[in-house]
Amino acid sequence: MSIQPGEDLSALEGVHTPAAAQPVTERERIVSIDVLRGLAVLGILPMNIQSFSMINAAYWNPTAYGDLHGANFWVWFLCHIFADQKFMTIFSMLFGAGILLMTSRIEASGRPSAALHYRRMGWLVLFGILHSYLLWSGDILFSYGMCGLVAYLFRKRSPRTLLIVGLVILSMGSIALAAYQMSMRQLSADEMRIAQEQVWRPTAAMAGAELQAFRGGWLAEMPPRVNESVQMETLYFLLFTFWRACGLMLAGMALFKWGVFSAKAPARFYWVLIAAAVLVGIPVTVYGTWTNFQARWDFPDTLFSTMQTTYWASLLMSMGWVGVMMLLVRGGAVRWATWRLGAVGRMAFTNYLMHTVICTAIFYGYGFGLFGSVARTGQIAIVACVWAIQLIASPIWLRHFLFGPLEWLWRSLTYLRVEPLRRENAPKAA
Repeated sequence: MSIQPGEDLSALEGVHTPAAAQPVTERERIVSIDVLRGLAVLGILPMNIQSFSMINAAYWNPTAYGDLHGANFWVWFLCHIFADQKFMTIFSMLFGAGILLMTSRIEASGRPSAALHYRRMGWLVLFGILHSYLLWSGDILFSYGMCGLVAYLFRKRSPRTLLIVGLVILSMGSIALAAYQMSMRQLSADEMRIAQEQVWRPTAAMAGAELQAFRGGWLAEMPPRVNESVQMETLYFLLFTFWRACGLMLAGMALFKWGVFSAKAPARFYWVLIAAAVLVGIPVTVYGTWTNFQARWDFPDTLFSTMQTTYWASLLMSMGWVGVMMLLVRGGAVRWATWRLGAVGRMAFTNYLMHTVICTAIFYGYGFGLFGSVARTGQIAIVACVWAIQLIASPIWLRHFLFGPLEWLWRSLTYLRVEPLRRENAPKAA
């Protein structure tokens, strides 16, 4: 029995589950979720490439580094409006849905899911630590693994409860940001200057040191990468990432239970999501951006106003993307495109880490050493090339293999056995 677009969690009822815990098979995948995950993993690259290619402050403050005129401005602006936090929001919600799908399938057989789930999250945390400290400090796997430990505890709640608790947790992140902003107002002038130079507008000497480090070899990059990774996994995680990712995972569980991600909701519901994104999400994001330029990106107010407007508007914008993709899946008019996106989504773990491998090879010193040398227009051209590669390569890989290579490794470690990888080695369905 396969789960097709239009079916929700109830489709799992009556599915025969082996006595031993098994990973979700190919026939049990929900196609619409794979498509949406594929969109999300591709959609996060236009934002992440700014972190790969430029100094850290430029991700938050576009005036901190690089040309911001003409086509370069429009690349940044469109990415900020349509991508910043939007696809990470979708990814977080789908992660919550994935927790629910996997654990519900195991529990339907009468077996406990806790040991399997926590082992799975533990390996993800380890992957995230290796990723962040050895390659790129912008890793999200550590945060997902940590938040997944908490989200699991709510999986059996009703969709309404999940959504309410998720929104409350999300609100805590916004409150924490506001409290942090208020605390910064108590800083002395010298302390404020130091904070601004560290996160918002570094001096020429500081920017030069960062450029030199990431244009150097792998060992030269370690000190700034380790410093950024520690901050991402401590202060930034506690202040921002935990609340947002965990809240979104619970919201994703609710939406999955309601059939939103399986394209089961009425078409008018998806149109309402699109309308909310267009009529509210986009204007709020544009307004927040306009006020920042009017304030000349002054620190710290523009930092927090940007984060707050994007924090909330991105929820509506991401749901607009969900609405668009679910209507496309239901309509089937562009099946060739959704088929390729679905393949990218089935290999999301591999494709996400391939972004790091490709981009660090291009920008870091152990590769071509182009860090800080590629304008935003060049960055988006690289993004388009990576998209093309993954949209072409993912279906080809899955023609011969059941999973992406990292998906296979993660599954094997989770289930404590070597899972079949090649299609000819897969067990035949009964």
